[in-house]
Amino acid sequence: MGESNVNLAALIGSRICHDLISPIGAIANGLELLDLTGTAPGPEMALIADSAGHAGARIRFFRIAYGGPGQQSMGRAEVVSILHDLGQASRFRMDWAVPDAQPRAQVRLAFLALQCLETAMPFGGDASVGMDAQGWVVSGRSDKLNVDAALWSRLSGHEPEPDSGADSGISPALVQFALLPELAAELGRDVTWAATASAITLRF
Repeated sequence: MGESNVNLAALIGSRICHDLISPIGAIANGLELLDLTGTAPGPEMALIADSAGHAGARIRFFRIAYGGPGQQSMGRAEVVSILHDLGQASRFRMDWAVPDAQPRAQVRLAFLALQCLETAMPFGGDASVGMDAQGWVVSGRSDKLNVDAALWSRLSGHEPEPDSGADSGISPALVQFALLPELAAELGRDVTWAATASAITLRF
């Protein structure tokens, strides 16, 4: 994937998220108006409200992960709000342990790294994003990790051998594994990872 394709994909992602967030927000606003009119809050309304809230949270997350990074920074409060809302309907819990505002391009890498971690935790787990003297550290812990070594090796630039039996393509659900190393390289960073039976760590 060349640089022009990465940038084009980001523009497409931003456009899709921009067009979807307004109608989903309108659904949430409509539900609030119904609540104010005294409409009985039955289980159907609760289901719609929960679904709309989760959809809105995912779009906010995707807008950062797959949209254009721009030049601005993102404050801690905004990032924590996105991750908190996203985790409300998930067994995958995320903690943002970065105290200050950070460039949006780097937050984007962290969000993609979180999505990589999530694929290794099909039964849920805990993830944390922090920084040390070397750079960003995105770590996760779960009692039941499922790490596809061939897939994760892509993060370090290792493509599967044609005769290895591993799938050489990337499905839409796993596009973060192709995008993260590309975007990290644009920022002059390398992605590394290490895993044990119950923990996995990404650095960049």
